[in-house]
Amino acid sequence: MTHIPRRALLAGPFAAALAAPASRAQGAFPSRPVTVLVPFAAGGPTDVITRLVAEGMGRDLGQPVVVENVTGAGGTIAAGRVAQARPDGHTLLMHHIGHASAATLYRRLPYSVLDSFAPLGLASDAAMTLVARPDFPANDLAGFMAEIRRKGEALNLAHSGLGAANHLCGMLLQSTAGTKLTGVVFRGSAPAITDMMAGRIDVFCDQATNTATFLREGRIKGYAVTLPQRVPGLDLPTTAEAGEPSLLMSTWHGLYAPKGTPEEVQDRLSAALRSALAEERLRSRFADLVTQPASDERATPAFHRRFLAEEVARWRPVIQAAGQYAD
Repeated sequence: MTHIPRRALLAGPFAAALAAPASRAQGAFPSRPVTVLVPFAAGGPTDVITRLVAEGMGRDLGQPVVVENVTGAGGTIAAGRVAQARPDGHTLLMHHIGHASAATLYRRLPYSVLDSFAPLGLASDAAMTLVARPDFPANDLAGFMAEIRRKGEALNLAHSGLGAANHLCGMLLQSTAGTKLTGVVFRGSAPAITDMMAGRIDVFCDQATNTATFLREGRIKGYAVTLPQRVPGLDLPTTAEAGEPSLLMSTWHGLYAPKGTPEEVQDRLSAALRSALAEERLRSRFADLVTQPASDERATPAFHRRFLAEEVARWRPVIQAAGQYAD
């Protein structure tokens, strides 16, 4: 039997062959289940959207993608945890438009909205709807805006708390109208809509996901959707068609990793996101939610980075003009 010196063995091809599997195993991604933090309660639109995306991403990644609900402080607790997580791609954040508005709404954050995260791609867009109580006197958006401008604070405006999508839309509505309404805070959209149907709330700007059924049944009055295109199944014009092009807003969702996540891991996660958004089951469920999956272009890190910066800049003057801060 030929004796091979240990030093030669460690330095030779045999050593490389032994080391290669271990090296590949250490560098493989994902090496364990991926966790996506959701800043809102289970069962809400963000939670449902995230769970649908997570299922599809898990199939593409070959590892479970687990959803964890971490609520509180307008989503900033969950965002803070992800900002501090190990940047290896195994801890992610799914957040909506409130992530962009938090940059101004919270004057003291333990992270930077723009600099503490690696945006991986947008996941969805949902229209907001401008609605009112059943006996509201206006019959179109022009009349709706005229009534708001005429009555101002004599009208009340529902929202679900500072930083909620319907709160942001309400601020945009008031900024566009050049007047202030009396805000009434509810613990979610459902009780606000219940009070609106009973005539106790005058005006609301909420996701079509929440208002579509009541609009179709004629139990509340609808005036417009805030996307550039109409929403299938809702007989409402766009705000641009109805003469208010600046009233443009979507409740978008985006996926984030911590800053410093390797670029190849970001690309792998973004590809898994696009794969999930292409699945027919997800697209069908999104349609039920009156939301739409992001296009391949929008579900990329490059687009998401630009879009997030634009949204932060867009909401800053609206929030500052309203003078409403969460801290």
